[in-house]
Amino acid sequence: MKKFNWKVTKISKDTRARLGIITTPHGKVETPAFIFCGTKGALKSCSTGEAKNNNTQIILSNTYHLMLQPGSDIISKHGGIHNFMNWQGPILTDSGGFQIFSLGHGSVADEIKRKNSNRKKSLLNISEEGALFKSFIDGRNHLLTPEKSIAIQRDIGADLILVFDECTPFHVDKSYTDQSMRRSHNWSTRSMNSFQKRNKYLPMKGSSGIQKLYGIIQGGIYKDLRDESIEFNINSKFFFGLAIGGSLGSTKEEMHEIVDYTASRLGNMHPIHLLGIGDPEDIWKLVKSGVDTFDCVSPTRLARHGSALVKGKKGKINIKNNKFSENLSPIDKNCHCSTCKNYSLAYLHHLLKAEELIVLNYITTHNIYFMNSLMKYIRESIKEDKMLEAEKNWYSD
Repeated sequence: MKKFNWKVTKISKDTRARLGIITTPHGKVETPAFIFCGTKGALKSCSTGEAKNNNTQIILSNTYHLMLQPGSDIISKHGGIHNFMNWQGPILTDSGGFQIFSLGHGSVADEIKRKNSNRKKSLLNISEEGALFKSFIDGRNHLLTPEKSIAIQRDIGADLILVFDECTPFHVDKSYTDQSMRRSHNWSTRSMNSFQKRNKYLPMKGSSGIQKLYGIIQGGIYKDLRDESIEFNINSKFFFGLAIGGSLGSTKEEMHEIVDYTASRLGNMHPIHLLGIGDPEDIWKLVKSGVDTFDCVSPTRLARHGSALVKGKKGKINIKNNKFSENLSPIDKNCHCSTCKNYSLAYLHHLLKAEELIVLNYITTHNIYFMNSLMKYIRESIKEDKMLEAEKNWYSD
């Protein structure tokens, strides 16, 4: 029987960066790695076949969205999410908590950008039982509990699943952050208990077979609370992996400090995932803190808005800009993605102006290839003990 395993294969001499291998029944993930968001069971503007051809190792799907549409039952009838979306590589599902609370309070990205004041709220109530929210599809009320989240994730059948937690907003005080963390710990215990019970599946199995559970570390910006949450998660001795979640501060600097502090106390026993962060600049910094995997919608979202990821301090270019209208060069002369091999910036600019939908696929393909190439470059730099030099070279353009 195919099993799960986590192995650290090398630790950097100069930082806490490390190479590792996450083994799942649906394949291996070489870390550090980026997890692309197939939120509703699809990567936007890109097929799973294209994702594989562009070196994608693992995909994330969203419990919140899939429970509302199409519903977890139809996914389980396909034999799980792998068959449903035709992706036979590893898959991770979040618990639904992040989506519910980000819709209620704003996401981590909103938090750092300080953009959450005009959001239409769908979170109705939080209690010890669970989270009551209004469906964005039909307006009906739903109560998501730890038990229901785990049951849905077992139906979906991803390899790696997360406990249900409250993604604490940044604008609350320490007292609420403490209360929220303890609620998340209680929900985590209930998630573990539910995961170990037989329902229509055997314990610790879903529609696609055996699964493993990640715990989530909370505590907001408060280091003593982070310490308490770390102790809770490590002492459970049940989790395959650990995710760093919750409020990470109102600036990037504060976020880097909190993640670095948290990751520095987690050791090498678990793969460490950082929820919802995926900017290349952040990845460079936080890989050095010991983070193994990242997920974020940004690479595909940027593509849908006409922006392509590039090396150097700029980070991205907006192809809609008129300065590209006569540029005969590709996005990146040194990129080997199919977009850069075949199309000029002028052509991509034209397609965006003409609102030709195929351009979304072309730019998405580049951004996915770019992120996977970045992670491979980082892995090679760790292997050669040249990460600091590699980071400097990355931004030298």
